[in-house]
Amino acid sequence: MSDVKIEGQVLGGYPRSRIVRRALRQYESGSYSLLDRERVLHSSALTVIGVQVGQGFPYVVDGMLDWHDIFRPYAEAWRNVTPTGLLRYFDNNFFYRIPLFTGEPEPTDPVLAPRVRSYAPIAEPSKLKVVIPGPVTFTLMSSNRTGVSDEELAEAIARLLAEEVSLAVEAGAGFVQIDEPILSDPKASKDHAALAAELSSMIASRAGGAKTMLSIYFYSPKPEVYEGVLETKVDYIMLDLVDAGGAALRLLERKGCPGHGVGLGVVNARNVYSDEYEAVKGLVEAAMKACQPEEVLLTTSTWLDLIPYKYSLRKTRLLGYYTHRIAGEMGALLALAGGE
Repeated sequence: MSDVKIEGQVLGGYPRSRIVRRALRQYESGSYSLLDRERVLHSSALTVIGVQVGQGFPYVVDGMLDWHDIFRPYAEAWRNVTPTGLLRYFDNNFFYRIPLFTGEPEPTDPVLAPRVRSYAPIAEPSKLKVVIPGPVTFTLMSSNRTGVSDEELAEAIARLLAEEVSLAVEAGAGFVQIDEPILSDPKASKDHAALAAELSSMIASRAGGAKTMLSIYFYSPKPEVYEGVLETKVDYIMLDLVDAGGAALRLLERKGCPGHGVGLGVVNARNVYSDEYEAVKGLVEAAMKACQPEEVLLTTSTWLDLIPYKYSLRKTRLLGYYTHRIAGEMGALLALAGGE
């Protein structure tokens, strides 16, 4: 434990600023050119990246400001899948268009690699992180009319996502995050966890030298689901300590996180209030005492796109400040975690 490493990073996408929302509306109405739209998006992404780099985060996201939801870029880029009607995304005030699969998905142009090539030079000295939907979450939140089982569809999705990851890492991405929030659903089962572990491991195997993380947010997975997730061959497993602090900590106490670093969602991404430092520090101390990890990533509890733009930037700065402060007090944390 003496060499424990603590770093920070934002979990996922950012909300759109007023300027970006207006540009997208005007583009859709035909009063804005594609070039003007891309100029505004690029400029806004620079701001989002700059705020993260300014906090000293080694890995940063481009903000995904043009993504309507985590599935849409792939639903629009792949053959045999189409975005359809709106549905509420878990228990959030956020909706996504349900992907409709009518056959085995087939790739067209890559989604992630062009973004990495565009933004990686801007992110230096940090590296870009890419975020993909986990294949189990993608499948279970879609409409499957392919004639094959959900498991077979998830495997097909995983193969395409693995290729996306491989191309993104070749383009310069340094971190790959696989989001499986469906595993926090009360209906999630051991079979879902086993499939997620298998497919996430396969995707991570294509990440080359990039770091990898499986993230579960919105609540804590059931103990049997978490136990299955521990079989995933990734560098980090992330749990949301804000929305399910007690439950997530009990998982770490009972099951630990053997063979993995831990990602800890400690800054609340679902409200606009400033998180109290002592509360955040308390969560980190409790988690480190519970499982004694060698590597810790402090992050937001979920994507920041559920709160207004200016608050998302404030939360980013808070996460950076708290990460540096907690890392600076690491001696006391290690003493507590080691029982010294």
